[in-house]
Amino acid sequence: MKKKNRERGRATKALGITALALALLLVLAAGGFAVWALNPYQAQPRALWEAVATPGVEVAASDDAVVVTSTHAPPEAGVVFYPGARVAPEAYAAPWALIAADSAVRVVIPRMPLNFAVFDTDRADRAIADHGDGVDAWYVGGHSLGGAMAASHLGGRTDDTVVGLVLWGSYATEGAGLAEREDLAVISVSGGRDGLSDPATVEENRANLPPGAHTHRIQGMNHAQFGAYGPQEGDLPADIGDAEAHRRLAAVTADFLDG
Repeated sequence: MKKKNRERGRATKALGITALALALLLVLAAGGFAVWALNPYQAQPRALWEAVATPGVEVAASDDAVVVTSTHAPPEAGVVFYPGARVAPEAYAAPWALIAADSAVRVVIPRMPLNFAVFDTDRADRAIADHGDGVDAWYVGGHSLGGAMAASHLGGRTDDTVVGLVLWGSYATEGAGLAEREDLAVISVSGGRDGLSDPATVEENRANLPPGAHTHRIQGMNHAQFGAYGPQEGDLPADIGDAEAHRRLAAVTADFLDG
C-alpha cells in the first residue's frame, strides 16, 4: 500500500511539474510575442518629414492616433484607417498626406493594442467619436490585416455614419458579410508586386465585396509601398519607386473619396 502511495505521489508530482513547465512555456511564448509585436515597422524619417511638410495638410501625432487633416479646405469626409500588422500609424502619413492635399479629408490612423487591429476591430467607433466634429460622412479602411479587420467591423452595421470602405493591399473575408451591402461605397487597391496580399488572393476574395466595388491594381507596386516603412519580410521587390507608388495610390483613392 505504501509503495502504491509513493508511486501515486510521484505521478502527481510529475504531472504538477509538467503543468508548471507548460504554463511557463506559455508565459514565455506570450512574452516573446509581446516583445515582437511591440517592435513594429516604423515610418521612414524622410517620408514622415515630407508628409508633415505637405502644404495644406496638418499631421498630428498623439498617444492615441496619427491624424492627417486637410487645412486648405474644411474636411468633408473622414477615414478611420487601420494600420497593417506590426506597422506604426506614422508609416501611413506619407500617402494620406498626398490625398489630404488633394481632397478635403480628415484621416485618423489609430494605434492598436500590440500593433494588431485584430485586438480592437471596433476601434473606429471611438475614433469617430473623438474626431468627428464637422465631418458627416465617414469611411473605415486599412492596409493588409488592418483592412480585413475594418471590413469585419462593418459587418452587420447599417448606421448612416459610415458610408464606405477603403482597402489597400487587403480584402474582405466572406465572414464580414459585405457582399450584399449595396449601401456601402467600396474601393480596393492592390499592388501588382504585392507578395503578402497577392493579386490572385485579392481577386479570389472580390466576391466578398458589394457588386459595385471599385477595384484597382497598381502595376509594379508591392505590399510595403502602401505605407512608407521600408522592406517587409515576405514581400516582393517593387518595380516602381515609392514616390510613384504613392502618387498613383493617392490619385485613385482621392478620386474615390471625392465621388
